[in-house]
Amino acid sequence: MTDRPKAKRSRLDPDERRQQLLRVATALLLQEGVLPLPMPKFSEAAQVSKGLIYSYFPTQYDLFNALLREHFAELEAAGLVKASKKRDLPQAAKECANIYFHHVATRGPVIHLILRDLFMTGQLDPQIRKTQFGIAGRLARLARAKLKMKSEEAIAAYSLLMAIPEDAGRLVFQGELPLDRGEELCMKLVDSALAAIA
Repeated sequence: MTDRPKAKRSRLDPDERRQQLLRVATALLLQEGVLPLPMPKFSEAAQVSKGLIYSYFPTQYDLFNALLREHFAELEAAGLVKASKKRDLPQAAKECANIYFHHVATRGPVIHLILRDLFMTGQLDPQIRKTQFGIAGRLARLARAKLKMKSEEAIAAYSLLMAIPEDAGRLVFQGELPLDRGEELCMKLVDSALAAIA
């Protein structure tokens, strides 16, 4: 009987390790659906010690803010901020909905899971909050101006409107709806919602 040499674990450089931890956290978040993540499960899934995780993310607030920064950067790169600045309400709303739909369809409802969980109350990075409210505020102000709505109504309309791409994207991500059909339904529902609001 011969002793097999133990396979050496490859060391990742700090950026690669950080990205690996974010990927594992994303998968676990999508599986668990609630915050905070159970650290023993996170540690086991990442195949690292809890101490190593804490060296990258001292708290889970830091971890989830890092995830949000990553997702908002992807949305910005996809044109979400630019689309929210358009002066034509239907065009701005539909472009924003389409960009967000595709993000959720491919990456999962990570942003929604983090932002809706009470665990993150009062813990959001100010820059994330500024970006989030900047997009929502621009579209709500546009709706208020174009449709002569009260502020509260415009904010409620924005929230309801963005639930459409969120849910359609989630159904695609979970394999319950093909991408092309999900996109088609999403855009039809956004059109209908805009017509109803108008």
